[in-house]
Amino acid sequence: MGIGFVLILIPLIFLTGWADSSARSIPNEDMNDVGIFMLFGLLFLAATVSLLLTWLYHALMESSEWQATLGKKVLGLVVTDMAGRRVSFGRATGRHFAKIITQHVPAFIGYIMAGFTERKQALHDMIAGCLVLRRNN
Repeated sequence: MGIGFVLILIPLIFLTGWADSSARSIPNEDMNDVGIFMLFGLLFLAATVSLLLTWLYHALMESSEWQATLGKKVLGLVVTDMAGRRVSFGRATGRHFAKIITQHVPAFIGYIMAGFTERKQALHDMIAGCLVLRRNN
């Protein structure tokens, strides 16, 4: 997803004229107030679009009939609720944003705990009430 985002972002920078206007607003390589404002604005826009796209990708894919992102589908995994049913968009959204908490637990413990819990749940799965199961063929 990151590569796709960059492939979209780079042409947008040039199509909107941001690259040209930022070059003119930085005389002698010193960044002036306008250039700094534009840089922070672009970074904020990129972070917002990235958050929106990753949220929608995960929530829509995991709540779809596939019950998985592309990577999980390739590995034969599905995301379910605690009863093995397909998760709702809301629960998939909760699972996605619960990953923020999991990522802030030191030493990857939030992910590692999946290897030691009875149902093999990472912290974000416990928070959202989800399971990641191998699809029965």
